[in-house]
Amino acid sequence: MFVTGFLRLPIASCDYISPMAQQASFDVTTGVDLQEVDNAVNQAQKEISQRYDFKGSPATIALNRTDGKIALTAENDYKMEALWDVLQTKLIKRSVPVKNLDPGEITPAGGDTVRRDIALKMALDGDTAKKVAAAIKEAKLKKVQAAIQGDQVRVTSPSRDDLQTAMALLRGKDFGVELKFGNYR
Repeated sequence: MFVTGFLRLPIASCDYISPMAQQASFDVTTGVDLQEVDNAVNQAQKEISQRYDFKGSPATIALNRTDGKIALTAENDYKMEALWDVLQTKLIKRSVPVKNLDPGEITPAGGDTVRRDIALKMALDGDTAKKVAAAIKEAKLKKVQAAIQGDQVRVTSPSRDDLQTAMALLRGKDFGVELKFGNYR
């Protein structure tokens, strides 16, 4: 008998280990590219500095990256609307989803000016995440599950085809924000 240096030990009670069904998943999030927003703000500032109707006007656009807000300042409501239109145009050209902007009310500011703050929606809020999860559950897709994980929704299924169907379903609905799909595995 050959002895090769290996001992064969019996496996206790389990000779076959069944493979688990692999779960495929993707994450649903939202947000804006702050660099593109910064570029759009810079382009809008350049345009208003060159426009005839804004000559000598204290109109400004300022991006606060840490708070995720854009502050607009203008002389009156008419110029504020023009400023807002210029900014929206530049954001659209830079492929920033305008749905992810939350414009505030126009309020009086010091020095006979008006101010408007625009909040950037950087993450899914709780209500939107619940709506996304509920839409997937209402569709009754076979073995597709949605779980809210902080500011994102994780959608899992053993079938990648079912996940593609879930993505198409979510793209077809309006949740008030631009949805992004990531971590598809």
